[in-house]
Amino acid sequence: MSGQAPDKAAPLPPSAPPRNAVDRYFRITARGSTFGREVRGGFATFFTMAYILVLNPIILGSAEDKFGAQLSGPQLVTATALVAAVMTAIMGLGGNLPLALAAGLGLNAVVAFQIAPLMSWADAMGLVVLEGLLICVLVVTGLREAIMQAIPQSLKQAISVGIGLFIAFIGFIAAGFASRIPGDTGTVPVQLGAAGRLSGWPVLVFCLGVLLTVALLARKVRGAILLSIVAMTVLAIVINEIADIEPIAWGLTVPAVPDDVVAAPDLGLVGSFSLFGAFEQVGVITLVLLVFTLILSDFFDTMGTVVGVSNEAGLLDESGKVPNLGRVLLIDGAAAAAGGAASASSNTSYIESAAGVGEGARTGFASLVTGVLFALALFLTPLATVVPAQAAAPALVAVGFLLMTQVRHIDWERYEVAIPAFLTIAVMPFTYSITNGIGAGFIAYVVIKTVLGRARDVHWLLWGTAALFAVYFAIDPLEQLLGVN
Repeated sequence: MSGQAPDKAAPLPPSAPPRNAVDRYFRITARGSTFGREVRGGFATFFTMAYILVLNPIILGSAEDKFGAQLSGPQLVTATALVAAVMTAIMGLGGNLPLALAAGLGLNAVVAFQIAPLMSWADAMGLVVLEGLLICVLVVTGLREAIMQAIPQSLKQAISVGIGLFIAFIGFIAAGFASRIPGDTGTVPVQLGAAGRLSGWPVLVFCLGVLLTVALLARKVRGAILLSIVAMTVLAIVINEIADIEPIAWGLTVPAVPDDVVAAPDLGLVGSFSLFGAFEQVGVITLVLLVFTLILSDFFDTMGTVVGVSNEAGLLDESGKVPNLGRVLLIDGAAAAAGGAASASSNTSYIESAAGVGEGARTGFASLVTGVLFALALFLTPLATVVPAQAAAPALVAVGFLLMTQVRHIDWERYEVAIPAFLTIAVMPFTYSITNGIGAGFIAYVVIKTVLGRARDVHWLLWGTAALFAVYFAIDPLEQLLGVN
């Protein structure tokens, strides 16, 4: 996920020989680090991304599948921690980079609000598994980098910005700061609060949470998002104890002191997926585009994060390549599949890993430490399940802002890239669909390039994808034309 990297710690001169087998395996001394720095880096990374243990269950748990079913919050906390623990440890051991993985924000929104409403949760998570397996195939064949190169940089940045706005919108809705106007077609589709104005203590908690989060971000406080969630949860618990608040006002989670702090992990969601069940629920075109959307989102998160963190750690070689890149990308693809298999949504690399780099981490030993901390979190589920949406949703707004900052890299003076970028950014939140935004941007880019007489500049992969999106948008009239019921 996106975030701000802290100041980079100065590396130590790799003059001494390895101290032991662990040092030799991870190349700790060779990379100018120490065991102490790696441990501190592992802790720093965990505490800057631990918010996902709260946000992922809220995003996935607030959505319903085609049949009205919802996933269990405590089980989602367990699944989120389990996959993050296992895959981060594997990244440390296999990729030897200070890189942590967990359920991707943006990716879980696609699963919750784009895919699940079309099928069962098991079918949706099966698609995530397929996405991860396809990524592994693309890595092995070398097509992953080819696809990344085919998509213009402006569209990559626009997709990230659009996802940021979409996530922020989800946060405003989840907290009750904005809401739909039920049964009213004569006014705007959404409104402030529940009745055109802000009211109630829960919404106040959200507003204070937003202000606290942005203040901490502006001060560049490490772990700003997690600190805000913890502070607002404590405030929500206090307010709920002293004020007369209907439980329904808080939504799915009522803030209260838990009876227990430690509990055995509930692994009920692990393995609850259907690999090919989605094929019986939606058409082939829709299915292809849904998987493609997941792959695209995962691509952008991973490639940018891996290069950014490696560069921050000073690990890129003379030609700017990441060490063990093939293995790193393969582990990332496996993490996506593992997330689906555990019903935690697709897992991906986290830019918050830069916090560990800022503490001096340079090797996979730091990731091993982070993985162990996620494993310990498996037994602290009661703490995560007392966080109401109003305390966690400010983090979604903050993440939306961090993703939005990429808009500055788009060349708004060149309409051939600016218009597709704008459509990508605008269509996502306005249609509540990441897929629609990507499709609008791709089609507009191909059309504009063509009318400017520069169709040859468009990669054939982009042509094919735009054609699929055109069929996707026109599927209803095409079915009528072909007489398909």
